[in-house]
Amino acid sequence: MRVAFLTHEPFFPPSGGGSAEAIYLVEEFVRRGHSVHIFGPAFPGSGEVAGRFNVAIHPFTRWEMGRYTRLRNLKYLLYPSALAAHVRRMLLVAQRERREAFQFDVLFAQHTISSVAAGRLRRQLRTPVVLNFLDYLTGFMETWPGWVMPRPVVQALTGYELSLPRRYDVEGVLTVSTPLAERFAAAGFPAERIRTIQYGYDASLFQPLGAAGVKADALGRAPVVVMHGSFDEHHLGPIARAALSRVAAARPEVTFRFVGRETPGLQRFAAAVRANTPRIKLELTGFVPYAEVARQLQSADVGIVPYEESNGTHCAFVAKAVEYLGCGLPVVSTPLENLSRYFADEPAIRFSGFDGGSFADRVLGALAQPAAQRRAIGLAASARVARELDWRVVTGRAVAFTESRV
Repeated sequence: MRVAFLTHEPFFPPSGGGSAEAIYLVEEFVRRGHSVHIFGPAFPGSGEVAGRFNVAIHPFTRWEMGRYTRLRNLKYLLYPSALAAHVRRMLLVAQRERREAFQFDVLFAQHTISSVAAGRLRRQLRTPVVLNFLDYLTGFMETWPGWVMPRPVVQALTGYELSLPRRYDVEGVLTVSTPLAERFAAAGFPAERIRTIQYGYDASLFQPLGAAGVKADALGRAPVVVMHGSFDEHHLGPIARAALSRVAAARPEVTFRFVGRETPGLQRFAAAVRANTPRIKLELTGFVPYAEVARQLQSADVGIVPYEESNGTHCAFVAKAVEYLGCGLPVVSTPLENLSRYFADEPAIRFSGFDGGSFADRVLGALAQPAAQRRAIGLAASARVARELDWRVVTGRAVAFTESRV
């Protein structure tokens, strides 16, 4: 097949979260013999990357796009129309230069924003479309402050996002979770055109430490509680603030490590926690390349997912939880619907309520577990996720479904 791969995030290098999946998906398409054309924001060294991945890259250059770009939300609103126009221009140029009816066999859209562009192009180009929803994007806005995102606007946006597959009558939908698949089906899209693939991780990067890790524990290293990610508005809220203060009061030697760019949201969070608990030990690493995140996790003791409740978080298959487990870390999470269903019988994950007190209790319980026992449980969890959720497994499901629908 000739695949048009549409994305709103720079293809390379992966910055973690949903963007990390793109390179592994593209590799799987190419491995199966498909020709891939990537349409997404410009990034340095795109020519070299195109050769490395054996793909064609058509950079979007009208304005800067990225997770941390200025005026991000406005650009996200404008991007689908601009991306669709970008694809149409490329097709016209190819048809003129090759003097043939150059066309794509499938438009594969990564994330919600590019799904809007793909849906519009399906009508215009009469090309099959597969939408890959790595989260319920607008559902996360339910936890944003009302002055930032008024509730009626959130309701309209969440309803619009769920309507996209039915609105454009696309050939297939991939979802990051069963709860999200169920919501698309409830919104009227045929269940037989939906495939849940979950979310993966790179098992070659996120691995447990060897014997050195056990030795470091034996030498009495102070415990480290870690969280990594993009630190958007929905990542850190009242649950995390209350939990950190309570854990620090009970175990003042604990360091709380936040791995990722110091966003305004993370800076406000750190200031609020320090104001409430002045002696708390916070470590903010700043941006860490995706390939190096594992090192920050491997030297920690517990990974946390302190998300507030929303449709977005319930439908997510939180990447950080899988990567913590890949590194053999015990995980404490709020009871997010998909995580708690998928890992219902996983002893390496402890689920709290949606409150800071119970979350802190679960973290303290994990820290109190003997190191040898914690490591044994962590190694078993690491083997499980490597078997079920390595990128080769997840992307194999995704591409096989795309082939079957097209």
